[in-house]
Amino acid sequence: RVPDKLDATRKATLRALKLFCVGLVLQGGFFHGVRSLTFGVDITQIRLMGILQRIAIAYLVTALCQIWLKGDDDVDSGLDLIKRYRYQLLAGLLITITYMVLLYGTYVPDWEYRISGPGSTEKTFTVKCGVRGDSGPGCNAVGMIDRKILGIQHLYGRPVYARSQQCSIDSPQNGPLPPDAPSWCQAPFDPEGLLSSSVMAIVTCLIGLQYGHIIVHFQKHRERIMHWLVPSFGMLVLAFAMDFFGMHMNKPLYTVSYTLCTAGTAGLLFAGIYTLVDLYGYRRPTIAMEWMGMHALMIFVLIACNILPIFIHGFYWGEPNNNLLKFIGIRA
Repeated sequence: RVPDKLDATRKATLRALKLFCVGLVLQGGFFHGVRSLTFGVDITQIRLMGILQRIAIAYLVTALCQIWLKGDDDVDSGLDLIKRYRYQLLAGLLITITYMVLLYGTYVPDWEYRISGPGSTEKTFTVKCGVRGDSGPGCNAVGMIDRKILGIQHLYGRPVYARSQQCSIDSPQNGPLPPDAPSWCQAPFDPEGLLSSSVMAIVTCLIGLQYGHIIVHFQKHRERIMHWLVPSFGMLVLAFAMDFFGMHMNKPLYTVSYTLCTAGTAGLLFAGIYTLVDLYGYRRPTIAMEWMGMHALMIFVLIACNILPIFIHGFYWGEPNNNLLKFIGIRA
């Protein structure tokens, strides 16, 4: 229930801004790594996007859709549910179409980037593109749009493709470049950029919102479970069909097939856990997951952003290497 739409909009915007700012601090380069006790970041080089920033954007758009884009129709069936929230579904469809048009229709020209070499020298690399619809690491529209809007200096500097066989002798770990490495191997790329994760994450959130509507409008367990299972299986079938016909699942680009696959899988898992806990009463096996769900942001901040390891490294005896991790036998 949203008695005051303007007040709800203000609260959602403020919450999203807080989350975005926390993401800037945690993933913008302020902390220099687990083994470095220094901190601080050059604003001209700060990474603008990240996981929390993506969540903030997706949350804000989804919250605004829930506040402003819902009807007053009575809900007695799945079709009634679609009718009541048709504008939210339309928003998700328009976002998806826009993403696909940009990803597969935008022309990507040749481009250059520079990296610092030994002795503060700079090396310039040229990436040959001149294509449309490429989903490879060097010539996709996602990276080009991020470079144009955010600036290449504000993108993630250690992308996952740097560990691929094309770019690392020690693949799947980081390592020296092979002699025939492509020119894009050392280029920055943000997997949580504007067009990739942030845009399609909105669609993921909108799908999750519809799953929540099922809880609100249907009271019987069987109705809820069926209304979760049918669209979940449908999304999985569509995802694998798109992958088979060339629109491959790609996490860094957050393609439509990847979005549908993850949303469908999450829906099946959600229905399964609901059946286990709410229908059959087996709550004890899921207590750990319940606690993790209630403290997800704290866990992410402490573990995924290395705050806890950095904190542990910060207390040492004589030398930074003599820390608690070494004492308990974990290689620092």
